[in-house]
Amino acid sequence: MSEDYSPGDPMRAAQKNMRPVVLGRFYESASVAPAEGGFALLLDGRSARTPAKNKLTFPTSALAELAEREWAARGAAIDPASMPVTRIANSAIDGVAAAMAETRAELAGFAETDLLYYRAGAPEKLVEAEALAFDPVLDWAHETYGVRFILAAGVIHLRQPERSLNAIRVALEAIDEPFALAALHVMTTLTGSVLLALAAFRGALSGAEAWRIAHVGEDFQIGIWGEDEEAMARRAARWREMAAAAAIAEALGR
Repeated sequence: MSEDYSPGDPMRAAQKNMRPVVLGRFYESASVAPAEGGFALLLDGRSARTPAKNKLTFPTSALAELAEREWAARGAAIDPASMPVTRIANSAIDGVAAAMAETRAELAGFAETDLLYYRAGAPEKLVEAEALAFDPVLDWAHETYGVRFILAAGVIHLRQPERSLNAIRVALEAIDEPFALAALHVMTTLTGSVLLALAAFRGALSGAEAWRIAHVGEDFQIGIWGEDEEAMARRAARWREMAAAAAIAEALGR
């Protein structure tokens, strides 16, 4: 996943248990079956397990089927890096489920320094591009949560209204399912914006739309200087995680 996770991140801590090496395929078939607590991923009829040896059980059949497709699509090798839904599921079960409050607190911290608050002062075309991309999301947040935030040119930290920060904390408290919170966490850390992540999580934006908005500044620079091959490869890998998180939110019914 993104390299931007904090040291105390419960999702990253859980994912450290995932084998970083590619394994040989050890099963013939993947399937989904009803199980205690939801729907289990089965490999050759046996319950798949997380790195911490918990059963890989999903709250909805649609979500379990996303993971099933990942496992069914593997060839001769099993590469965890190419299975973002499973990676997020492992994090939800092994990490977030036991650290819901900590995960919410980390997400709430993004509301204090959200990407959408800090704008370029120049050039004019970038200023306009950011306004066109960011302002509708802030309007959505105001309509949905009643919040207003202070905007600034540059990166000087501004203290945001406590009333608005509290409203975001309340919104996060309402998300009480580990898979949902794990998906929101991924979208937040990858975009640098809990507001973008909430908009995507709630279906006000698609995952692709949220991703595009988060990269307005980067895309502007690419338009001037061109693409860097390594940077674009890293971005493509992060996008796969973002797309998986958005798909999980949709499979949960938000």
